[in-house]
Amino acid sequence: MLSNLQLEILKTFSRPLPESQVLEIQQLLADYFAKKVDNQVDSLFESNNWDSSKVDEWLGEHSRTPYVH
Repeated sequence: MLSNLQLEILKTFSRPLPESQVLEIQQLLADYFAKKVDNQVDSLFESNNWDSSKVDEWLGEHSRTPYVH
């Protein structure tokens, strides 16, 4: 079953497009979703009063699952 977004995209782009336009649209979508993620991360940092020291803390963590051979 297709989502409402998928159906809308199919209707909007029901005619063939040059490859350059397809690539441009893919980049627009990637930029859109990257901005959404960036805004969510900013909100998370703000609501938890985190700063770059939190990222440094994460970088120093060793959270891998130990595997027994």
